[in-house]
Amino acid sequence: MIRAALVLFVVAAIAVAVVALTGEPGAARLDWMGWRVEMTAAAAALLTLFAALAATVLWRGLLWVVEAPKRAARARAEAKRKQGAEALSRGFLAVAAGDGSEARRLAAKAAELAEETPALVRVLAAQAAEAAGDHVAARQAYNAMLGFPEMRLAGLRGLMQTALAEGDKALALRHAETAYGLARTARWAWRALLEARLEAGDWKAALALVQGALERKIVPPLVAERARAALLAASAADLEDSDDPKVLAQALDFAAQAAKLKPDFAPGVVMAARLLAADGKAAKAGALVEAAWKLAPHPALWLAYRDLKTDETPKARAARLAGLANLKPEARESRLLKVESALIGGDPVAARAAVRLLPEEALTARVAGLMSRVAYANAEPDEARAWIARGAAAPQEPDWSDLDPEGRAFAYAREDWARLTVSYAETGELIHPRFERRERAMSELPELPSAYAESTPFVRAAETGGALMPIPDDPGIGPGGFDAPLPPDGGNGGPAPRRNTSARRRLASGPRAAK
Repeated sequence: MIRAALVLFVVAAIAVAVVALTGEPGAARLDWMGWRVEMTAAAAALLTLFAALAATVLWRGLLWVVEAPKRAARARAEAKRKQGAEALSRGFLAVAAGDGSEARRLAAKAAELAEETPALVRVLAAQAAEAAGDHVAARQAYNAMLGFPEMRLAGLRGLMQTALAEGDKALALRHAETAYGLARTARWAWRALLEARLEAGDWKAALALVQGALERKIVPPLVAERARAALLAASAADLEDSDDPKVLAQALDFAAQAAKLKPDFAPGVVMAARLLAADGKAAKAGALVEAAWKLAPHPALWLAYRDLKTDETPKARAARLAGLANLKPEARESRLLKVESALIGGDPVAARAAVRLLPEEALTARVAGLMSRVAYANAEPDEARAWIARGAAAPQEPDWSDLDPEGRAFAYAREDWARLTVSYAETGELIHPRFERRERAMSELPELPSAYAESTPFVRAAETGGALMPIPDDPGIGPGGFDAPLPPDGGNGGPAPRRNTSARRRLASGPRAAK
């Protein structure tokens, strides 16, 4: 207001000055109550402007004095609002830091100051009680939130977490079910229900939840597909060992759906191939395995592929496995499979050549066992045993651990399938429960004769009465064993001592006589 009056005054003053400078000042006269005032028109205009400005300033001053109490009240309210906001902020920070006592103190202070944000005050009070470990107070605070429609969902979540903290899973599940019915996008409620269904092994209910989450757009389609594939495979695994043809047909249907949803999901593909082969559909099973191998090779896949036919010659089987490896030749599993196929076909030279194409990486027990078999097939038993010794200290491959000692793939317990569903749905990667638990898996190292083949001539010499020398793998033979001093001629010039030809020689690897 004052600024506008000043602007008008300046404009009028400029106009008066222009009139005065033109030489036409004009005249103005005022007669009032016997008084006569005469002046130039410019002076009258300036006087009028000054009077208007003074009146405006006086009026604004009077208003300022009259409104002083209101301004003071507004200032106090603003200060209180700022203090309440600060108390809320510091209270939530104390909750995040886990300082329950400080959070409760700040919550009480915020309740006095932050009257404009009662919802935040209630949330802080409940969370502060949780941070302080006072579940009763927290439950009361969350129950109070249920009376407000905009806070009901937050109250249900808090009640669920409080019930879980007290170990009451049934009550927590009821709160989650209520919240899931109230809000279509409550991901936390959906996740709580899904975990409960997985823990109970209720794959059918879990499948329904995943489908509902997809329809409500709680999870993206890719995550839903992965979860459904894992759940269908788990359903098939539960029914696979049944003797009822109808149950087996249902298991096959579940496994086939899993393989169709995610062709690169090895557990579903392996189970589908196994059930299809048992149903006399080996060709369809082979096509499933081949499609999966092109996407994500896994050792369980080629073992299932190998067992699809049981009436073929080793060379035919080797050729079939080599064809599977050629579907994705650059993959590590394909290179390992080429070595396996050469060994199955009885071609040690080709196996040695295939070994040279293996990628350079840290040694594993599986690779060491494969190298040992290749060396033994090429008539190099000493090298084979050296590889076995290295493999005994090498780490196991996680993928290989998916095969139990009998060669059965993905023999998972219910809790393993539950974990696999969550992990595969979120990341697309397999977990390896047997590897984590250090359970015994399918043997990676071959069983070779424990005695050296080079010991045979020494045993034969003892049996026929020929010249004897200490057997290399038995340091206990002869006086002093390997540490005995050699004769002056180095042990090559003098005649060897004769031993009783009727005495039975013992290899170092054989059992020792009891003393």
